[in-house]
Amino acid sequence: MLAVVPTGPGEVGLAEVDEVQPGPDELVIEVAAFSVNRGETFQLETDRPGWRPGKDIAGTIIQGGPRVVAHLPHSGWAERVVVPAHQTAVLPDAISFEQAAALPLAGLTAVRLLRTAGSILGRRVLLTGASGGVGHYVTELAAAAGAEVTAVVSSPERGARLLELGAETLAYDVADATGPFDLVLESVGGRSLPAALTKLRAGGTLIWFGQASREASTLDFFDFFKGPEAAVIKHFHYDSEPADGPDLATLVRLVATGRLHPELGRIEHWTTTGAVLDDLRDRRIRGNAVLTLGREHQ
Repeated sequence: MLAVVPTGPGEVGLAEVDEVQPGPDELVIEVAAFSVNRGETFQLETDRPGWRPGKDIAGTIIQGGPRVVAHLPHSGWAERVVVPAHQTAVLPDAISFEQAAALPLAGLTAVRLLRTAGSILGRRVLLTGASGGVGHYVTELAAAAGAEVTAVVSSPERGARLLELGAETLAYDVADATGPFDLVLESVGGRSLPAALTKLRAGGTLIWFGQASREASTLDFFDFFKGPEAAVIKHFHYDSEPADGPDLATLVRLVATGRLHPELGRIEHWTTTGAVLDDLRDRRIRGNAVLTLGREHQ
């Protein structure tokens, strides 16, 4: 079967690989679409013998099974994949494979991030790196839960959809955001994190869930006395649950009922995966990027 494989630092191509062989309690899925995440562009920069990329897929269980969305640890960018049954959720016909493929990593991150934050009803929330896939989901879910969201984006064009999804206001630099905020959701790192920290109210919470800038952050102890005294900083990683199936089912239900809208910033045939990865790496894609395998997707 064909799969997208690493061909060099940051580079990929299509190649023949061994056919998948399911183990106990595993399903074989014929892949119709997969999404690519910016973090995967970073993983591709390192030589990892035997490893293939791919976490987010949607397709059909072989031999007449249902349509499903699934979250894998790796190797999802292929014609067929194997996945434990507890890592999948069944798709209703109203949700396309393209929409579904955009759900797993970004959607799971958003749901679990807000779960970690606790009740946000009536709270002022600052979200950095807001124009990516996670940011769109967080904005819509947080606004629907009653939060007042300020989204940090690089331009009005990248923020327009966030306003439609419920963001109260946009900021084009963390320093320009009008605080104080009860909660900061920080995904950029570098200078963004200490700048965002100063926007917290006393006793507020900053949840650090990414470092998209790939730059280390430095914190000054005395900055806490400039406003966010007694603030709490939490580290977050989305892969915190023993099974993804229940949260995937929640995401599917929210999309099916019109309460969550995957932002498909790019849909291309999977033969262009390398070019899409370059655009994602260089921030030329807003929301999620999805690749299709050229079959009927409905």
